[in-house]
Amino acid sequence: MTQDVWPLVHAERAALVEDLAALDDEQWLKESLCTGWTVHDVAAHLVDTALTTRIGFLLGLARARFDFDRHNAVGVARRRGEDPRETLRRLRGVATRTSTPPAPLDSRLVEEVVHGEDIRRPLGLRRRYPTAVVTRALLLQTRTPASFGGAKELVTRVRLTATDTELAVGAGPAVTGPALSLLLAVSGRRVALDDLSGPGVEALVREL
Repeated sequence: MTQDVWPLVHAERAALVEDLAALDDEQWLKESLCTGWTVHDVAAHLVDTALTTRIGFLLGLARARFDFDRHNAVGVARRRGEDPRETLRRLRGVATRTSTPPAPLDSRLVEEVVHGEDIRRPLGLRRRYPTAVVTRALLLQTRTPASFGGAKELVTRVRLTATDTELAVGAGPAVTGPALSLLLAVSGRRVALDDLSGPGVEALVREL
């Protein structure tokens, strides 16, 4: 179940490249769901993470004094092309790579889906993600501590229940909605809250 992640990751990268290829210059400058990052910045970040190796990540984090935000900012600056077409060319060039930071392989699915939505939602673009991709990404987030961007602690207080697949995890008041919206919400994207319902939503809002 771990090695088969790469075909899924590569398919998501290819789909995003196709969507980005249709954007005009103004759309590349649009604010993404990542605070302070444009669509162009998120694309550059995806280039950087696709190129990141386990050792390279650790060395880069050390140079950034173990500040994850600084580490990410350095990566964006390094991989952002002089114009969107250059960044798109770079993203296309790394689409089939299999290098990864020191994290579970399913973290690559979290990366591609969540950042894919960081780009698509502000632009009004829609993608029908494979159920297995979203489910695996969501399950990993529920096993990942909040200090690493996950929701392990959250699901001790609420129960996440997907309405479009057989997935329920956690304990406490229910939060119900599409699996993609659950994934985005536990990944800190408040835009997904409107898709969710149940007595646990209030507790989820407090976490965000």
